[in-house]
Amino acid sequence: MGTPLGDFIRSRRDATAPAQVGLPDGERRRAPGLRRTELATLAGISVEYLTRIEQGRDRRPSVPVVNAIADALRLDTGEREHIRYLTKESSGECVAPAAPSTEVRPAVRAVLAQLEPGIAVVTNRLGDMLAYTSGFDRLARPLGVLDAPAPNLTSFVFTDERARDAFPDWDRIADERALAMWRAPRTDRTAALAAELSATAGDEFTRRYHRHDLPAQGTQRWQHPVAGELRLDCEVLELPAEEGQQLLVLVPADEATGAALDRLHWDTAGTLRAVR
Repeated sequence: MGTPLGDFIRSRRDATAPAQVGLPDGERRRAPGLRRTELATLAGISVEYLTRIEQGRDRRPSVPVVNAIADALRLDTGEREHIRYLTKESSGECVAPAAPSTEVRPAVRAVLAQLEPGIAVVTNRLGDMLAYTSGFDRLARPLGVLDAPAPNLTSFVFTDERARDAFPDWDRIADERALAMWRAPRTDRTAALAAELSATAGDEFTRRYHRHDLPAQGTQRWQHPVAGELRLDCEVLELPAEEGQQLLVLVPADEATGAALDRLHWDTAGTLRAVR
């Protein structure tokens, strides 16, 4: 049985063309990615050792070995952070995060007030939307994101048919939500939500939930019924670990999006901008 770490290394190996790491294509290949022998040579480890890691038979590879594999695969900063997390999780050394709280501290609510009329929301890895600015309300409510009595972004993405219209890059948003949920604390609530989504969304959820790969990063696209397509950059600010919450701030990625938001007759023409 594999591990999230082994699955991730294998998926990155399969997705890495020889030319990306300075190797010739050589003879015809059964698959376009790197062979185990090639990755092992580049990382300076044996093929047998790499096989054990990929198959989950070695759950405690050393930090130098993991770093060597990351170097060989030319992983970027986000991917390196992800492989370090997976290494700790596979070895059992990952500290379990606190169960997500549904209470938002007054100080955090005060921060949200300072962000008005910008677009910001306090959430957790399960996707519960616990507090948000009027700007987020004006962005998300017309799309149906906030219709539920206790709105949850993960449930909306996977179970509401409007989600695919709301997010033109639905596949990427779904990948992000599934990975965030997999990183959530292993609580009864997490298990219940995973079971619910497995039943209602089926393979669209389960294959993402068990894939452990890192979603593509970049600007989000939201399709608003009045403002049209909006391009938004998302900054994720982690709150103290014991709270299990995050502050998400969305800012217009271009002038056209900023102007479109202004035309919605928000409080002022001073919506937050991304500096280019």
